[in-house]
This record gives sequence, structure tokens and C-alpha cells, in this order.
Amino acid sequence: MDKDLLIVFVKNILPGKVKTRLAEKIGEEKAIQIYRQLLKITENTIREAKSDVEICFSEFIDSELFKGSYDLSVQCGNDLGERMRNAFHRGFQKKYKNIVLIGSDLPDLQLKHITQAFKELNNSDLVFGPAEDGGYYLIGMNKMITFPFENKKWSTSDLYQKTKVELSQYEYQISELETLNDIDTYEDFKNSPLFRDSL
Repeated sequence: MDKDLLIVFVKNILPGKVKTRLAEKIGEEKAIQIYRQLLKITENTIREAKSDVEICFSEFIDSELFKGSYDLSVQCGNDLGERMRNAFHRGFQKKYKNIVLIGSDLPDLQLKHITQAFKELNNSDLVFGPAEDGGYYLIGMNKMITFPFENKKWSTSDLYQKTKVELSQYEYQISELETLNDIDTYEDFKNSPLFRDSL
């Protein structure tokens, strides 16, 4: 198959499950409201994507959240690494050429980031979109590479750096997009346009 796949990881909007670190500071109701705004930004961004799109939910398929001709699925795995690895594995089993996976908590996400990620995979084995908090908001690959997802401490400030160090031990070609802010904490929120708009 000479087609690309964009996978979007989405959390179901459930009490105590959405933006828990942010909710500790501003309350659960406000955190859910912000996440709904982030989902709308994500939906508007991917609408013009040239690739196939799969919306991958954390708990169960909720067809009310995303309207469009998307494949809908549920994440499978014990931690974020397993869930991402399994999503890529399923995509490559379907014979997709390039696969890019993004989260759904990016206030500054634009179509150009996704388009550039797929473009980079024409010459690189992997592409990353680094996040300001030390993780990454996007990962893409053109072949199944499992160890970026294994033996990692997720949601840590040195996740991306450690992943790059590990990958440097192998002869993979890596590309990097611009760094963006993904909203997990109150500090992330304060540094986002959503905070400025709420003033």
C-alpha cells in the first residue's frame, strides 16, 4: 500500500481521567473544558490531512467526538509505550508506507507539522516533534522500530533526550520538527494561547 496513516491518540472525556495534573490546579470541570478545546483544535487541524486518519481512543470508541471519515479504534496496552507500539504495529500490518502518531493536547498544532512529518519520512527512518516539557508530541516512522516504546519512564522531562541517545546507538536516520507546547500541567496551560484567550 502506497498510503500514509495519521494516528491520533485521544482520551475519553471521563471524570478523573482527563488532564489530571492540570485538574489538580484548576479543578476537574475546567480541565475537561480545556481538553474539549484541545480536541476541537486537533479535529480542525487533521480535517485537511492528505493521509488516512485513525482516531485511537483511550477507553472506548466515542463517535461523537470526531466527525468525519476516520477509522475509529481503542488503544491497547498497559502503558503509553505499549499502546503506541501496538498502534504502529497494527498500521504496518495493514501495509501503510509511513505512519505518524500525535497526541490531542496541542494548542499550536497546525497541518504543516503533520505534512512536514510525512515528508521527512521519505528520507528518514523516524521523525519526532519535541515537546517543551521534554517529551514529544509526534512520532513517525517508515518501518516498525519497537525500542522507542520500551523501558521508558513516560511523562518525564528527559524522555525525548534519552530516546535520542538510545537511537544514536543504531544507524537510524532521525528528523526533528519544531518544538511545541503540549498541555499537561498548569505551567503548560499558562504558556499557551488558550490561557491568554481565557483572560
